[in-house]
Amino acid sequence: MGRLEEIHRVRYPPFEAARWIPISLPIAEQIHDCGEFDNETKAIQHAMERGPGFRLGSEHSWLMQRTYMFDGQTMNVNTETPKLEDAPFVDLVNLQRRGWYLIPNPIHNILRRFINGVVIVLLLSLFYLFISPILIFFGLPVYGLETVRWGLLDYPALAVVVVPLIFAPLVVRVLANLIELRRQTSFLNSKHAQPKISFVTPPVANAPLQVNIVFPQKDDSWNQIDVLWRVGVLPPAREILLHELGRNPQRQPPPGLSTELPHHWVVGMDDGTAGGEDAPMEVQEVQGGLYLRPMRIMASSDEVRLNDGGTTELLPPVGGWPGSVNTDLLRIHWECIVRIDRTKGGPLLWVEPLLVAHAPDTAFVEELPLHDGRSELDTI
Repeated sequence: MGRLEEIHRVRYPPFEAARWIPISLPIAEQIHDCGEFDNETKAIQHAMERGPGFRLGSEHSWLMQRTYMFDGQTMNVNTETPKLEDAPFVDLVNLQRRGWYLIPNPIHNILRRFINGVVIVLLLSLFYLFISPILIFFGLPVYGLETVRWGLLDYPALAVVVVPLIFAPLVVRVLANLIELRRQTSFLNSKHAQPKISFVTPPVANAPLQVNIVFPQKDDSWNQIDVLWRVGVLPPAREILLHELGRNPQRQPPPGLSTELPHHWVVGMDDGTAGGEDAPMEVQEVQGGLYLRPMRIMASSDEVRLNDGGTTELLPPVGGWPGSVNTDLLRIHWECIVRIDRTKGGPLLWVEPLLVAHAPDTAFVEELPLHDGRSELDTI
């Protein structure tokens, strides 16, 4: 007799993961007791019913891993035929990754990068003003130190250039948000009917996907329609993550997690770290928002032009990805995305979540494709 354990290990990238060193963050480990079995053969049969093992990432990077241990020894559990796990979608999928979505105006991304440049210019200007007495002492020429009178006060001439650079992108961003709100209101008033999507064969990881998409009605502003599917890792539930890391939810969170943000985070939804400025301003009437937040680890297939009235075949994303996994800690998510280019109002997305079966081959991805958590950076 031996005991079978299913082990989930996760080191999920925080918001703006490029700013973090993965190995400095803890790994959350969750152990599920699967019972006792007479021998390893019966244990493997039971494990195959639950789902095969896989590993995304590495011990020194971001990590999503499922393994099985029988009597203290690691087992190699793989499926010989496509295996679909029967767990339903988590609430995060039902509320935030299903239905119609808009793509943010590119001006938001441009302004963010512009503001980063302005901050550098401001710091260099302050440093220049700081060392200007030293330059004058050594007889070196200096510029921009003369004063300009505005009202009753005198300001350095350099401020005439730097201050507008600081406030201009903020003003433009406010105007861009107002335009976004108007675009969202126009979209909500249009009442688009959802497309009818069917699959020729059940979706299987790392195999081509054949899909039929029919729109009950099309808008006159619609141009070309493209289809793709992608896979990624959704953030784990915050309360489960804190529990497995042995942290009190009422105290300081572990590295990589922000403090609880009540109006952005819902119990069981995600890790609560993407509650900051991760999307343009949105109307509050739509649950889940109107912008599709990119998964921080994800890979997409190539876009294929929709075969109107026929079957569209999509090649899988590159890499040996596992099928759908929907647990509190480990969440592998697949979705089919229909992108509609319009003559006005910007592109429109329809997102259809997929329950994808595991492929017979062992799922393993060493180099994970990372993405920023901001909606404005999604490249669909």
